[in-house]
Amino acid sequence: MEKKEIGAKNYLYPMPATLVGANVGGKPNYLTVAFCGIANLNPPVISVSLNKTHYTNPGIKENKTFSVNIPSAEMVKITDYCGLVSGSKVDKSKLFETFYGKLKTAPMIKECPLNLECKLVQTLEFSVDEVFMGEIVAAYSEERYLTNGLPDIKKINPMVFSMHDNNYWKVGELVGRAWNIGKKFKPKEEG
Repeated sequence: MEKKEIGAKNYLYPMPATLVGANVGGKPNYLTVAFCGIANLNPPVISVSLNKTHYTNPGIKENKTFSVNIPSAEMVKITDYCGLVSGSKVDKSKLFETFYGKLKTAPMIKECPLNLECKLVQTLEFSVDEVFMGEIVAAYSEERYLTNGLPDIKKINPMVFSMHDNNYWKVGELVGRAWNIGKKFKPKEEG
């Protein structure tokens, strides 16, 4: 079957559904963000891309901190709501129980199974977006979301976002162990 060109767009799947937190005007604010990803392993750095018009951006720049909170699929309604309303019009600090970690200025959501506390290390500017690069200084979770002391994807039950059809999805089933299942692959012999 022939490949068809479908356009140069961000077809990177899946995209995580996250809640980014920052203090804005001395108050916690949370924004739904799917443009989020791992940028570096050591030190651990995460990237978050936000439109320059977002209410949250000045808080990240002022405090030089932010959080990335991983909601469970059960939090789909409140997560989507945080992306529908602006912190300039709605006080989203009252939606969650907020806690702070080592940095003291990166608000995190207690109801989320996993929280990443970040210090801003670099900001990249594009035409309409700012990409905030944050070094993860600490991660937080409850014991019930861990297996052998590490985050367990089945227990966390995160959701992912499909941008081009605007849907949230649950993570599916295990298909194989990384750096292992490929050992069973046998390339076709050239003849």
